[in-house]
Amino acid sequence: MHRIDDTAPAARWEDAFLTGNGEYGLMVYGDPYAERIVVNHHRFVLPNGTRDLRPPELAGVIDEVRDLILAGRRAEAGRLLGGGRQLLWTQSFHPGYALTIDADADADADAIDADADAIDAAAVSSGSGGRLPAGYSRTTDFTTGEVTVAWAGATRRRAFASRADAVAVVRLDAGPCRLGATGDLPGRPADVGYQTSAYRHAGHTFLRVRGTYPPGLGAYGFEGLTLVVGDSELDGDRIVLAGEALLLTVLDRYRTPGWGTEALRARVVALATSGEAEPSERYAELLDRHTTRHAAMYRRVSLDLGVDDADRRRPVGELLAAQRADDTRLESALLERLFHAGRYLLISSSGVLPPRLTGLWLASWDAAWAGDFTTDANVNLQMAGANIGALPEVTAAYRRLIAGQIDDWRRNARAVYGGRGLLAPGRTDGEHGHLFHFCDEWPWPAWLPGADWLLHPLWEHHLVTGEPLGEVAGWLVEAAEFFEDFLSRVGDDGRFVVVPSFSGETGPLDDDGRPVYLAVNATMDIAAARHALRTAAQVVGSRRWEPLLDRLPDYLVDERGALAEWAWPGYRADDDHRHVSHLYPVWPLREITPDDTPDLARAARQALRVRGDENSSAHGSLHRALVAARLRDADLVAANLRKIICADMFFRSLMSSHNPGLETYNADAAHTLPAILIEMLVDAKPGSLRLLPAWPAELPGGILRGVTCLGRITVEELAWSPTRARVRLRAAVAQRISLVSPYGHQEVDLPADESVELALHT
Repeated sequence: MHRIDDTAPAARWEDAFLTGNGEYGLMVYGDPYAERIVVNHHRFVLPNGTRDLRPPELAGVIDEVRDLILAGRRAEAGRLLGGGRQLLWTQSFHPGYALTIDADADADADAIDADADAIDAAAVSSGSGGRLPAGYSRTTDFTTGEVTVAWAGATRRRAFASRADAVAVVRLDAGPCRLGATGDLPGRPADVGYQTSAYRHAGHTFLRVRGTYPPGLGAYGFEGLTLVVGDSELDGDRIVLAGEALLLTVLDRYRTPGWGTEALRARVVALATSGEAEPSERYAELLDRHTTRHAAMYRRVSLDLGVDDADRRRPVGELLAAQRADDTRLESALLERLFHAGRYLLISSSGVLPPRLTGLWLASWDAAWAGDFTTDANVNLQMAGANIGALPEVTAAYRRLIAGQIDDWRRNARAVYGGRGLLAPGRTDGEHGHLFHFCDEWPWPAWLPGADWLLHPLWEHHLVTGEPLGEVAGWLVEAAEFFEDFLSRVGDDGRFVVVPSFSGETGPLDDDGRPVYLAVNATMDIAAARHALRTAAQVVGSRRWEPLLDRLPDYLVDERGALAEWAWPGYRADDDHRHVSHLYPVWPLREITPDDTPDLARAARQALRVRGDENSSAHGSLHRALVAARLRDADLVAANLRKIICADMFFRSLMSSHNPGLETYNADAAHTLPAILIEMLVDAKPGSLRLLPAWPAELPGGILRGVTCLGRITVEELAWSPTRARVRLRAAVAQRISLVSPYGHQEVDLPADESVELALHT
């Protein structure tokens, strides 16, 4: 269950098998005799002149904007706030280049099956023209992070990105071949230049790639340097390899003119010349150093759904085909594999930064939505399994992203609202957090909950681990101070009126049925204000914000019994919209729960039921599934999972797409799915642990191991069936909890750092 195998080469880059160390990402695909390894770096973004933009000074018009909105002139307010600006985009994530490995199939005749009937049918579909070698297979090992390609009974190529040594490592053992590099990847702008050269220096052989950006837009270029260890000869800008070879690649990006080749060369030579080992031995040493770190993260959590061993051995193409053949039920074999693949990809794309919209991988220059960090939904959905999935390293990468732009959030708040605190942008490319992506129609300066929403994973990390908040404590207070300064308008009932307000990417419909995005009292804004004020009070131990909390608007339940997206009379929502921002108080906040607020929980469930799917985007179904799990609606969770898993949304690498039919390479589903499965099985808050809150009857029993919960409790093992369960718990601090499951309710004492095992049955 901890790997994927395929008997067909990847005929397109989207099916490339993936490895990464949180900084470098490799994509292995192509014909066995014309293979490509695309090299990515988390910080490769195409400059477009926005790097040094600052938020516009809007504080002087905000009161007039508020007046217009309250007068019902919302479109006019949008034009005043937007000021006729163009919608500027973040710097787009882009690939580096592709290493090319070309060989003569005729020279490998002993590996080609002479019996045409025995040649794997995958040869035809892969474009190999019937020249697919006998016994061809490719594998991604989730435990080690290694991608391998084999045929004729031997492993011919191996690749991984080392977390220990910050280097991309490839071993070739397929006989004579030519090694080169190309920047000719789909969608590359004509004004991005490439220079490839092969050369010798101080007795070593190198392949170098330099890419130059258009001048004057905020960065100079990027560079990749590969040291080739093995018997080789230069052939122009390519390298002819006689046999076994080790390739070590390092990368960098430069803001100012000049190249850092000498520093890169020193790094890679030091890695290659440490000791006198042969290429195969040195590869094994580097892999072992990497695996020690990677496996420690990956192995903490696992899910066993009792899948038959024969199903576990099926190639990934067969697993996907079996699910496509029956869209009425969830295939346990695929679901189990997606759980582990999702964790593997999340780990591999998290390090210097958290995962982007495409994780850490891309082989074209036309990334949808700039391949950035879309902060109003996607990045937090991808982070949903980090804390409960025992991956503090992933949360640490996320914290680095936030820490790098907190000053920008402060600058946004001052410029737009003239106050203290934090105002986060709706998207960032990872280089800064300034708010400039808005126009008359899209009022992102009015997206108020961003800081609370984006800081929540860091607050959750503290609740799960008990680790001190450190600088995060101050950020949480600043999130509250933003609302303290912002809340200035008061209604006839003495409650604050949240205006301007924007419920992420949707707005109340006008008389013609078109959304107008600026509004009043978005439910997510109210939830964020309440949560920010309460959390700050808890952090500093102060009652300073109680008067503000008492005057926040109540949520509104509409005439259908559904939680309304705006707590303001007369608004009509777009019930087919992909986003469900108004369910923020359910997930992730736990403010609305079936136990504590049953009436609002019923209203939230109704809000899910009346919401359509629009374009069936993955993030919409994922968000709905997480909310449904918190509301303990197993049928609704399963229905939303089927919208993803049964709609052909996973490539052969088990990376996912944004829309059904493999439309738009996107990591949302891959990275978020493990969190959904965990939330279906375990729901915890300090003092309370609920088992199997939303597990659907259509799925069998199983075993979940290693989940970490709020309240500093680890579910070391949960084994369950329809009639009984066994759970083993360990608490970091002594405590008494209420344990609830389909098998009953009991109070349990957990001593500090001792395992407690309980048998549960009907």
